Amino acid sequence: MFKKIFRPSIVVGIVCCCVCVHASARDLIQTLYHADFTPDTDDEIPRFTLDGELGVLVNTGNTSAASVKAAVNADHETENWSSIYFAELLYKESGTPTTERDISAQRFFTSAQFDYKLMTPGRRLFMYGDYEDDQFTGYDHRASLAAGWSQRLWRSEDSEFRYSIGPGYSFIEAEEDNESVVNDGIIVRASAEYKYHWSSGAKLRQFVSTEAGEENMKSRSETSLSANVFGSLAMKLSFILNHETDTAEDVAALSTETSVALVYQFF
Repeated sequence: MFKKIFRPSIVVGIVCCCVCVHASARDLIQTLYHADFTPDTDDEIPRFTLDGELGVLVNTGNTSAASVKAAVNADHETENWSSIYFAELLYKESGTPTTERDISAQRFFTSAQFDYKLMTPGRRLFMYGDYEDDQFTGYDHRASLAAGWSQRLWRSEDSEFRYSIGPGYSFIEAEEDNESVVNDGIIVRASAEYKYHWSSGAKLRQFVSTEAGEENMKSRSETSLSANVFGSLAMKLSFILNHETDTAEDVAALSTETSVALVYQFF
């Protein structure tokens, strides 16, 4: 009699305990899953932003000089793609009333990167391309293509960090008197970008990139700090480093550029 009454109660108790343990384990797994994989959403999708940058210096008198730096930066965000477009123009010349004006800098650079968003938040595949025409590097023009892995490690209300790495190819056309320095071929391209936003509207951006080939390594670092003046107008201070391991004899391996410019956000 005792066994008939006791055994069913034990079975019921065991079943209840198993259900509770299973529910607790399921809730724990779901909690950990949602903590690790948050939705990869943006403030607005689709979103398109366009910034224009302009810095001008004109000097007259005993020494006449002029320099112009203009740039356009666009960011396009969709449900499946994250794209960045950039174009930059730099021109400098100087002289005296008795001499001809000499051009000391003349460069045009443009680039674009397209990130395809994967199912896992923050992880992407990228395609990158650029073109540069600089009259003071020993090259007539050069371009590069690359593709590979891209990831946004984090993005919060204040900061964001992303990187990309992958193989590619560099296309270089040397000047007539610089046939011995042609660093084209297969490369590995890596880049990283960090952004920080203050509540006041000021922004800090640190960008670094490297293209490593068999005979040459080209690196670029750009540090910029911008602050709002009023409305969509901001003041931007930039410091840029460009370095190459293999250059022409009359070209320095390291070049620096410091500029102050006005930035206007169109969209």
